[in-house]
Amino acid sequence: MTQKESEKAKPSKDFIRQMQGYSLTTAQIFYRLPDYHSLMQEYVWQEYDMFPDFPVLKKFLTFWQEKLEGPLHSIYVAHTKLIQPAEMKMLDGEFVLN
Repeated sequence: MTQKESEKAKPSKDFIRQMQGYSLTTAQIFYRLPDYHSLMQEYVWQEYDMFPDFPVLKKFLTFWQEKLEGPLHSIYVAHTKLIQPAEMKMLDGEFVLN
């Protein structure tokens, strides 16, 4: 097997994270504009994170509060496990189509 073929055979980093228990997390973040507090803006953030503690999201929100000027108003979080252990099956055979 060549090096290029072995790289293709490796699972993606996202797949490995899902197998470690990470799930796709989406946060809808509403924040006030720094100069016009009566106006609100929306930001959608999406990343793989661990339910229910969401350490990656918490790190991002800490960064937001420390480095960005737009004060947070509200955050709505949704997550889903794209791959679950019960969905993984070993194949008994292989079918080749021409």
